[in-house]
Amino acid sequence: MSAVALEIASTGARGLRLPDGQYRPLPSWEPLRNSCSGPVFIIASGPSVAEFPLQRYAGVPMIAMNGSIACFETAGLSPLFYLCDDAGVAEKKSAALATGIRLSRWSALSLESMQRLYRKEPQALEAESLLLMERVNRWVGVPQRSDRAFAWSVRRDPDFVMRWSLLSQTANRIGFSRNYARGYFNARTIAYAAIQLAYFLGFDKVFLVGVDMNSSLGQFYDPVGTQVKSRLDSDFGGHILPHFDILARRVIDSEFQVFNLSRDSRLPGEMIPKIGLAQIDGLIGSAASQPLAPEVGKSV
Repeated sequence: MSAVALEIASTGARGLRLPDGQYRPLPSWEPLRNSCSGPVFIIASGPSVAEFPLQRYAGVPMIAMNGSIACFETAGLSPLFYLCDDAGVAEKKSAALATGIRLSRWSALSLESMQRLYRKEPQALEAESLLLMERVNRWVGVPQRSDRAFAWSVRRDPDFVMRWSLLSQTANRIGFSRNYARGYFNARTIAYAAIQLAYFLGFDKVFLVGVDMNSSLGQFYDPVGTQVKSRLDSDFGGHILPHFDILARRVIDSEFQVFNLSRDSRLPGEMIPKIGLAQIDGLIGSAASQPLAPEVGKSV
């Protein structure tokens, strides 16, 4: 065997078969559902991350992704979750992924990201708290339905919020998942995957940090895009924006709110409200975040 493979037991249990023959079981997503409450910060990699006082909000749960884990390593902090579903990032920033898995209480990667990571950082896949990210209707080992057929089949399913179109296949890929155990919508940006995760975990106020969506500014760790080339400009209008539109119109309400701390983000303020640091404390209020109970997370 030359690559990491996913094995699915008759019971539905999943695990990784490593090239050396070892088997590593993957934890289930189900125990994590609604295991949290209160506010959460999603830390992306846009340059505006530099303006956010990470240490000031160290007591609030945070979700890191891709290269943004560098902020946490520098600050000496540990995120609640680390995410990566980009095989290119896993290939070129394997050390960052290994750090994200090591520092975070939980981490989740796509299968292809795990395969790329194993080539350079094989020990990273030994983490007991590493979960598998799977896109909606792209489950490993399950026949894929056409996007139109799938969107029609789940039109009354409370776990999914989707568009359905007879004329456009692309429109049938737009959605929001309320149940990470059944997959997530990619939207061509990991920040959107993190918002779906925040909903699944039970958080009710989501603060986006570094979600600038401006490829000309690069990432805070890679201003000119020499490490991983950005596809934001080609993906923004046709994929990213329609997903955030369905989030704004059909998911966000008084019980689940999303705020953007990037003043210059390309995401319209009327879609995702833009706020400043002065407003965060008032929105968080006295409601304390409740991260994962000890029995749900790593050993304590």
